[in-house]
Amino acid sequence: MHNITDIFFDLDHTLWDFEKNSALTFQKILTENNVAVDFDRFLEIYVPINLEYWRLFREDKISKTELRYQRLAKAFKELDYEVSDELINHLSEQYIAHLSSFNHLFEYTEELLENLHSKYKLHIITNGFRDVQQKKIKASGIYDYFQHIVDSESVAVKKPNPKIFNHALQLANVAPENALMIGDSFEADIQGAHALNMHVIHVDFDKIHTHSLCPIVHHLAEIEKILK
Repeated sequence: MHNITDIFFDLDHTLWDFEKNSALTFQKILTENNVAVDFDRFLEIYVPINLEYWRLFREDKISKTELRYQRLAKAFKELDYEVSDELINHLSEQYIAHLSSFNHLFEYTEELLENLHSKYKLHIITNGFRDVQQKKIKASGIYDYFQHIVDSESVAVKKPNPKIFNHALQLANVAPENALMIGDSFEADIQGAHALNMHVIHVDFDKIHTHSLCPIVHHLAEIEKILK
């Protein structure tokens, strides 16, 4: 990969360990609200439901409010645990309020950013909500590495919509052929950026993807080797 001046990172599931931080948040709020469910079973049910509702949200089939309510309501329903709408809404608010208080990054995140920021201009493109993502980035201590943080809520479109990538490229004043997108979502990050002729690297910690579209890494330390 030559002539790259700018690197755009996804945040959740790429740098910020969403599943780990989310689990710790649920452990806190379910305990504090005396929700007596089997915690491991709750996560087993909730995680795929959350991914599915995020897909629907990304495709503009549900609203932010529906996303935050329905993912919990469906999880409790599948658990056969009776819970009021009032408690679901309260848990939803508590989840958002406390999520950024846990800030585990994936292994080698800080070393990678430290090594890259003197050679490239670094940016974020995230489908998350602006207030939450800003808190995550600041609280985890990586905010100062990035020149621009572009979120889907502010741009009013979500990856893989080309508008959000074009917006980020314009902000950074960089051509697609001089830009690299690094992310975990094949559809949102990799296909979305590749369609605009950006360079792409697919982060696949779980080793579930096989394709020839771009390099695939299973650890963040592998990225520097590709860039050499």
